[in-house]
Amino acid sequence: MNLKRIFGTILTTLGIGALLYTAVVFSNTNGGNQDIRTLIIYSILGLVFFSSGISLIKTTKDES
Repeated sequence: MNLKRIFGTILTTLGIGALLYTAVVFSNTNGGNQDIRTLIIYSILGLVFFSSGISLIKTTKDES
């Protein structure tokens, strides 16, 4: 088992979770400052985790 690939999978899963939470908050938003701030924070974190996880999985070579 490759530790980098497992860590990439965990980061990707966290990114997907943060993006899904952003979608839920977006659908329930009233347009207040707290809602907008929450949307921005979770969407940026979700995108960073998702993209870093995917790139970590793609660049890790399979070695037996």
